[in-house]
Amino acid sequence: MSMANQTTVIEFVLLGLSSDLQLQTFLFRVFLVIYLTTLGCNVAIMLVRRADPQLDTPMYFLLSHLSFSDICFSSVTVPKMLETLLSEPKTISVSCCFAQVFLLLSGCKPPGSQVTQTP
Repeated sequence: MSMANQTTVIEFVLLGLSSDLQLQTFLFRVFLVIYLTTLGCNVAIMLVRRADPQLDTPMYFLLSHLSFSDICFSSVTVPKMLETLLSEPKTISVSCCFAQVFLLLSGCKPPGSQVTQTP
């Protein structure tokens, strides 16, 4: 008779930074302000670059795309972290976890790019 493990994982428990409710509320506010500031500044960079024709140079083009990338990367994990700070139970489903990992890793290398090594 085979005694193999037949359990499946459906969610992960997130331990968080603290179990103190007051500290969790404080951290939620701090991270929310940082996240909203990040979003606002990056959107402002993209809008200013778009509005001013003098900023149509490669440097500002790159800066605009870096701002977009920063918005995408910060929007992958921070909203779930903010939700977890104030909610019970503090869990994340396996599919949500895999989606976050995929979105984070897919941004590391642009699609279609090839890695070349030079001697």
